[in-house]
Amino acid sequence: MTSDTDTPASRLVIDAVRAAFADVPVSPHTLIAVALSGGLDSTALLDAAVRCAGQTRVIALHIHHGLSPNADAWAGHCHVFAQALGVRFASRQVDVVREGGESLEVAARDVRYRALHALCDEHGASALWLAHHADDQAETVLLQLLRGAGMAGLAAMAPQRADGASTPRVRPLLHLLRAQLEHYAHERDLHWIDDESNADTRYARNALRHDVLPALAVRFPSFRDTLARTSAHAASAQRLLDELARIDMASTQGDDEGALRLSAVLAFDDERAINLLRFWMCSLGLQAASAARIGEVLRQLRDAAVSRDGHALRIDHAGFCLRAYRDAIFWEKGDSADPADLDDGANPARMASMLNWDGESIWRLPHWRGTFVFKPAAPGDEDAISEATLRAAPLGARSRAGGERLRLSADGPGRTLKKLFQERGVPGWKRDVPLVFLGETLLFVPLIGVNRACTEVSGELSELGYRRIEWQPDLVIA
Repeated sequence: MTSDTDTPASRLVIDAVRAAFADVPVSPHTLIAVALSGGLDSTALLDAAVRCAGQTRVIALHIHHGLSPNADAWAGHCHVFAQALGVRFASRQVDVVREGGESLEVAARDVRYRALHALCDEHGASALWLAHHADDQAETVLLQLLRGAGMAGLAAMAPQRADGASTPRVRPLLHLLRAQLEHYAHERDLHWIDDESNADTRYARNALRHDVLPALAVRFPSFRDTLARTSAHAASAQRLLDELARIDMASTQGDDEGALRLSAVLAFDDERAINLLRFWMCSLGLQAASAARIGEVLRQLRDAAVSRDGHALRIDHAGFCLRAYRDAIFWEKGDSADPADLDDGANPARMASMLNWDGESIWRLPHWRGTFVFKPAAPGDEDAISEATLRAAPLGARSRAGGERLRLSADGPGRTLKKLFQERGVPGWKRDVPLVFLGETLLFVPLIGVNRACTEVSGELSELGYRRIEWQPDLVIA
């Protein structure tokens, strides 16, 4: 709480933190996590949070990047400071790996947020508080302007962000100046650490901070407020663009979850289609793509529609590839270099697996990244297989070789898997599934069913019971 000795500048910090706590549910079990780097900003935020809410409602979280020779000392400093305030403390050491030419700053930020959210989940924190202030916001807006960012980039840092997949991020100090935080810290006799990398002007943000912003402050003293308004206008515009994309996505939704109808997407002009594609990728949890990249996606989609050749698509992005089948487009885990059409047995053969079935409920196939599940079934159920049949000969899981045929009914014709997959609208890249053989006879095909040409399947009633086979691919978490 404030005291009689607090100056107006210090009261600004306390008032900002108290306003943030006003949005927090009043409960002794509600826990706020404060990201504590040990620097000035987070030190002031943690101190003010404890003064406003008490020690029991706050936990300090520290991420050890290992990028500085002083990283161990910083972690120790943060722990000691948290203990002095009487709050819980948790830390996690991470490895920063740069991928795809991304900068060290971006890689460190991404791994830091992932670790912070993991710690929030582990300790039951309802919100993650970050100590960004008005100077940080001004730097971010300028950096995004210089990079040619769109509305989402110019919106910079939101005072509060909740994406539904992680703990909400709150920035209580975003409208305060760093000088005000420094005044508060001196008044409270707080001690903080200085990251030596903050003085390295080889980093774009540091170059702006040390070389550009001081000159701006001389000629445009209110530039921070002006850039903050720019950020707010961009955020408002982006919300409208997202709402339009949400409407467009609902109108173009395909039959399969996560798919869009290609013809409906291409009915939009380029700007609206690009806005939709960006929003769609974000909704699927894909890494954000540049405007040039999304423009290339749209160009290839239009070319594929004209040529009627969805297999010609070669669009890879962050471990996913875009596929087109009939009038649907999907993002699938993998690479476009993988075979997209397996109709002629062109897929590389995986190692065959054998099982002498003896009542097992599951048959794990790691090299196929999935599992066959044997579920109890009634004799009349579709795809029911007698347990006597499953025990009659060893079961084998094999790749398609091409030319396999399957009979869906005992008196029906045998038909190629290619035709059956096509009739059921199964995209080519989803046909790479293991086939189950009973000895040398095809027994079961995922996404199609049981081969009734297998005489053991259509035999007399079994006294042992019946099972239904289901293929369950491993879940892939992006």
